[in-house]
Amino acid sequence: MFGLVRLAIAALAALPLLALPGAAQDWRLNPSFGAISLNAGFLPDPRTRTVQAGGSIRINPAGDCPGGGYVANAPDYRLNYRAGGFALSFYVRAPGDTLLLINDPQGRWFCNDDYSGLDPAIRFGNPASGQYDIWVGTYGRNRVRNATLYITEMGPFSR
Repeated sequence: MFGLVRLAIAALAALPLLALPGAAQDWRLNPSFGAISLNAGFLPDPRTRTVQAGGSIRINPAGDCPGGGYVANAPDYRLNYRAGGFALSFYVRAPGDTLLLINDPQGRWFCNDDYSGLDPAIRFGNPASGQYDIWVGTYGRNRVRNATLYITEMGPFSR
């Protein structure tokens, strides 16, 4: 009986992990649109990458993505970053409703939808050094071509 109680407690403790917005995404896969390594103080700033937003995997509503959305299984882009004395921001400009999902170097998930109009942004005030896996998703099932991902230390929508 005691073993069943322990098993039930362990199962309940694992439930929040299943509800993470990025639980179905696999950060170990190669990113679909490439990768970049940057050190704090990088120039030119911002760095940009054009991606196709969206995918077939539904993410759960969480954080600043209350409606959830759709992303690909593999990351769209990967940043290997050596932190310094600057904040680090990611934002997207696109001709459709997009969202931004990031797995940071500590394995934490961040999501944003509609930071500025229909465009998302995520800012790390004190970023860690390491790998940032980035998904550009869509609010609906449709895909959005020519979504531009921005990586900057100047702040979201600074240019």
